[in-house]
Amino acid sequence: MFLPFFDALRKNAVPVSLREYLAFLEGMAAGLATYDVDAFYYMARTTMVKDERNIDKFDRAFAAAFSGLGNISTAEVLEAVDIPAGWLEKMAEKHLSPEEKAEIAALGGFDKLMETLRQRLEEQKGRHQGGNKWVGTAGTSPFGAYGYNPEGVRIGQKGSRHQRAVKVWDKREFRNLDDTVELGTRNIKVALRRLRRWARDGATDELDLNGTIRATAEHGYLDVKTRPERRNAVKVLLFLDIGGSMDPHVKVVEELFSAARSAFRHLEHYYFHNCLYEGVWRDNRRRWDAQIPTHELLRTYGSDYKCIFVGDASMSPYEIAYPGGASEHWNAEAGATWITRAKEQWPATIWINPVPEKYWPYTQSISMIEELIGPEAMVPMTLEGLSRGMKTLTR
Repeated sequence: MFLPFFDALRKNAVPVSLREYLAFLEGMAAGLATYDVDAFYYMARTTMVKDERNIDKFDRAFAAAFSGLGNISTAEVLEAVDIPAGWLEKMAEKHLSPEEKAEIAALGGFDKLMETLRQRLEEQKGRHQGGNKWVGTAGTSPFGAYGYNPEGVRIGQKGSRHQRAVKVWDKREFRNLDDTVELGTRNIKVALRRLRRWARDGATDELDLNGTIRATAEHGYLDVKTRPERRNAVKVLLFLDIGGSMDPHVKVVEELFSAARSAFRHLEHYYFHNCLYEGVWRDNRRRWDAQIPTHELLRTYGSDYKCIFVGDASMSPYEIAYPGGASEHWNAEAGATWITRAKEQWPATIWINPVPEKYWPYTQSISMIEELIGPEAMVPMTLEGLSRGMKTLTR
């Protein structure tokens, strides 16, 4: 009966194997999710999904495979429902307070609940708002929407207000984890983890539990050992394009900057416009009297730094290829010359482009920067693209 579900996962590009499907069936056979629909969902997701980037795809496949349960009419439910009494008892023990159990008992149990619903549907002729009897909204009747009852049947409501319905379909809480969508701050942090390189440095103020146990056993008395805290030792140099065609991408660049600052202890950032030239800025207002010579950066930061450019690379080709081609000032040397120098000083360099990758071939300047920065070094600003870029930096 679960083969259509397995097929839906494959159609939605969830990389699930036969081994994982058999593990899911073993869990069902062991009774891990017999009476709890939420437990069924989480067990299926745990066994089928091995990468959080596929959670949203899994949710879509899950909704498609079991969509019929959300579309069954009320009449069909009343005619076909066959819920074991043991299920209801277990759900009541797990989720309901003694007062709520007393309310259900006063109603007469599940059979009485269904029979009462049938009668009220036959008696009621129109929409009802509020109250505690008719099938309507915003009331305390066991039937309807946007109201409250400890054992209710939700009708005509997209979402549960009190989370009391047995199942809510199509939640899709993880759509922003899809590796083909643009990034949020949390997703960027997930991708940047690939670039971390841990080292122990600083004061020895962290308890070394294993060392303490070993020394105590060897010496016969309590011998406390400490060690330096384990920190991320990777060094990152971040160049951010600002202004002009980058204005529509301000939000996502801010999120990238925020994530990078929290992810890396050694992070230096500078601003530029369109292409790297003889000067950069610490302040995104880019005052000419506050410009920092690029040569100074080349002398200051060693080749052990990871260099990341962030920009749409969308400009006039002259800004890259010719002296004097810059849009805001006279540049004595072409932008391509400075990009090449940066690449030589920091061999581990990538360019993160917020423009969707499918549009890159239609902008000549993007192709020119891509050629200068190196093969596979320009990546889109998606979770998949950023993960690809982190992999390039660690080679």
